[in-house]
Amino acid sequence: MMAHFYVAPQRNQDFLLAVNMADWLEKGHLAFFVIDVVARLDTTALHARHPNDGAGRPAYDPDMMLALVLYAYANGVRSSRRIEATCRTDAAYRVISGALVPDHSTIARFVVDHQGAMEGLFVSGLRLCHAAGLVDLSVLALDGTKLGSDSALDRNRDAEWIRARIGELMAETVASETTVATDTPLFDVAGAGGLATAKGRRAVLEAALAVIEADDAQAAAAVAAKTALQAKEAEAGRKVPGRKPQDPAAALERARVDRAAALQASEQRAARRAQRVAAAEEAGHKLGGRPPGPDLALAAADAALAAAEAAAGSAPPPPRRPVNITDPESRIMKTKDGWVQGFNAQALVTKDQIVVAASVTQDANDVGQFIPMLARLSATLAAARVDDPVELILADAGYWSDANATAEGPERLIATIKDWKQRTAAREAGTTTGEPPEDASPLESMEHRLRTAEGAAAYAQRSFMVEPVFGDHKHNRGQRRFRRRGLAAANAEWHLMNLTGNMRKLFEHTKAPAATPA
Repeated sequence: MMAHFYVAPQRNQDFLLAVNMADWLEKGHLAFFVIDVVARLDTTALHARHPNDGAGRPAYDPDMMLALVLYAYANGVRSSRRIEATCRTDAAYRVISGALVPDHSTIARFVVDHQGAMEGLFVSGLRLCHAAGLVDLSVLALDGTKLGSDSALDRNRDAEWIRARIGELMAETVASETTVATDTPLFDVAGAGGLATAKGRRAVLEAALAVIEADDAQAAAAVAAKTALQAKEAEAGRKVPGRKPQDPAAALERARVDRAAALQASEQRAARRAQRVAAAEEAGHKLGGRPPGPDLALAAADAALAAAEAAAGSAPPPPRRPVNITDPESRIMKTKDGWVQGFNAQALVTKDQIVVAASVTQDANDVGQFIPMLARLSATLAAARVDDPVELILADAGYWSDANATAEGPERLIATIKDWKQRTAAREAGTTTGEPPEDASPLESMEHRLRTAEGAAAYAQRSFMVEPVFGDHKHNRGQRRFRRRGLAAANAEWHLMNLTGNMRKLFEHTKAPAATPA
């Protein structure tokens, strides 16, 4: 049996009234919210690029373009071609753009041209969240996540390969300059750094080589400073503390310093005994006691130096420092799923999962980011005119160091070992109460605080504060890698990602029903 009547589409029906695009979406739609948010953001930097002199073709309204990009990022759409396509087919995009369809290249250039304004827009968005009461600074969680760059792991090369390739490209450049060109290329790959020409490819490789040379110079300076400090300790007859280096060359240098320290200490002891012998002879009596035997410390240092020399002589050459020739500013990062070519994205997050400070670094380790992120937090809050005090900062074991635990700033709880090991150790050692002992080291003091009931309860908040923010970026919106190359571009996009994340939280907050008084 078939139904007697269907509700069929009347595709040829003329509209009797003029169409209002605002009627295409229900009230309270995210698109309307984005438009309202952009109207309240400080977009002065976006308009400064377009002087009001009437020259040239009129540009698209930067506020409209920003609203389009924000709405797209909020829904996991980052491709400029997809944004252009949805401006033709998606009602929400058409409402935001007013039925205009910016070309995908225009959208891409907008993001590139206003890269420097993204941090300011993030701060402006944070100010809106604070006005809505969403910026609770009583507890903040700090963490980092690895995001890939627009480059591949297999494009890493060492300095020797790059220099050889630069030589080949220089020869190609000279040959092309002395040969009359018969064919004119149809286009130049300007967006890829001029890779269509040998000269452009050589410039890219020279930039990659400069990164290797700068890293080598920095590493050499650090080694020289450390060696000078060790030599100063050796002159005073003091052995260098700490674990022996694993690198054979560094271990050999350490053995030489230790041997010099042992020799200096032996000579100082011999000089003191000689002074005592001379004083005894002047007094007319013989110095008592058994004469000293062989210096065992010096003999041990000689043996260690000989072993280090033998190990250094038979050791294979150190691995060459690689750099990615596609994105020289990116680095190889270790993740739980393997290796990724990209950057380390840092974020400080509130209980309501509002990001209050963000940054992107080339350093794969988190330990060196704690103090810089405190400084960035202070600068961001000051720019957003948020003067509420930060009471506590939570961080996992990746940020642990004595320096981070004792640096100036808010109170902090930093895990000293991985979270699951921390919980196991707390169960085995039991809970504590009160303040740490006065003579406790920074490590002992932190472990004591984490084993108190208050410290354990406070630290337990860390994972559900910051991890969902990263999960929203990577899994909900598919933002697992940056779309553009370079540290500055990655930092700008990271602020754009977190601006849209904060905007979504603000949207959910405005839609939540108000609590009725009891």
